[in-house]
Amino acid sequence: MWAYESVFYQIYPLGFCGAPFENDGVLEHRILKVIDWIPHLKKMNINAIYFSPVFESDTHGYNTRDYTKIDTRLGTNEDFKKVCDALHKEGIKIVLDGVFNHVGRGFWAFKDVLEKRENSPYVSWFARIDFGGNSNYNDGLWYEGWEGNYDLVKLNLHNDDVVNHIFGAVEGWINEFDIDGIRLDVAYCLDRGFLNRLRGFTDSKKEDFFLLGEVLHGEYGRMLGEMNIHSLTNYQCYKGIYSAFNSNNMFEIVHSLLRLFGPEDWTVARGSHLLSFCDNHDVTRIASILTNPSHIIPVYGMVFGMPGIPCVYYGSEWGAKGDKSQGDPALRVSFDKPEFNEISEAISRMAAAKLSSKALNYGGIRTVVLTNKQCIFERAFEGERVLVAINADENEYTAHADFGCGMATDLISGEDFDFGGGAVLKGYGVYFLKCER
Repeated sequence: MWAYESVFYQIYPLGFCGAPFENDGVLEHRILKVIDWIPHLKKMNINAIYFSPVFESDTHGYNTRDYTKIDTRLGTNEDFKKVCDALHKEGIKIVLDGVFNHVGRGFWAFKDVLEKRENSPYVSWFARIDFGGNSNYNDGLWYEGWEGNYDLVKLNLHNDDVVNHIFGAVEGWINEFDIDGIRLDVAYCLDRGFLNRLRGFTDSKKEDFFLLGEVLHGEYGRMLGEMNIHSLTNYQCYKGIYSAFNSNNMFEIVHSLLRLFGPEDWTVARGSHLLSFCDNHDVTRIASILTNPSHIIPVYGMVFGMPGIPCVYYGSEWGAKGDKSQGDPALRVSFDKPEFNEISEAISRMAAAKLSSKALNYGGIRTVVLTNKQCIFERAFEGERVLVAINADENEYTAHADFGCGMATDLISGEDFDFGGGAVLKGYGVYFLKCER
């Protein structure tokens, strides 16, 4: 699967392009802005991009109006095809957000229900509608909204007409834009039967079509099997990463990694490829949540060095800030142009190392050194051994252990590394050490 050897970049298009929050119906070709960022993506060694919602919606993208039409605020289907063609030309895969649990109040079938009530042929398209009740919008009927949000009308995924409508849209995305995968919004809410049907459908349409599920908590290994998809969002380690650095407690994140991917029989997700990240469009940016700004590069060292598929959220690669407490728009801003600084350079080198190493892409994890502020863990696969070494302290640190080799090459810097006398880690240092035999 191509995704297991990829470095992802996430763009929230409506924010990235500076679109108005409310869908004003005014056509603007904003999505073409992505093409201008392709040189930056290449410089960052990105080879896959995940777009948050791009289809016509009421406001934020997750309240879909039309699964087949690019949001008017972003442009036309032809505009987005240009973007996809330009990305594919540079070897960058494309994953779109699939919002299949719910739609917006502006969705054409729900509007028909509001107009015709019991006489609408689309009543059964939605999870539960009670014509004897009422909604927060005073519709004279009640319906199920996602987690109590009534701008998000829950679909009935047991209805074959709904499923066929969604599958028809997905087929259109593949045929029109040649997409390579889908990120399934709130996958933990989706009917398992629907997910199994979706997997069979996408497998039949395109080889190695990637399905990524958004989940928060739970037993990831079991969930992957039940959902029959390729990957899940690793929120367990997301929290552990920034918390470990803020509390000077590397035991916290390493314990989570060992629980998920370690060598023991009780490991719950060994061999899986979860999506690794330190921020995204739904959470405070990493530069705003770290108490020590110097930890940002070591944090990305963990994201890229741990088992999983690393994903960078647009703007965070140069240290952009954004606090969730100020509302989602604060996390989804538009930047005039990309920046490239010391943080970006470090991430770019880590990405190149990740792409070049089977051990970093497929290896498990074994602890070699672990203290409050330092960790060294081994990633090994088919004879290749890489030691991921991170020093969260400002001072130089010398680690002593049986490293299994006397010399190594740092895949990030390209420099030789001599274990004679121990592993000397500079302050806030990150190393991906490929052991020489």
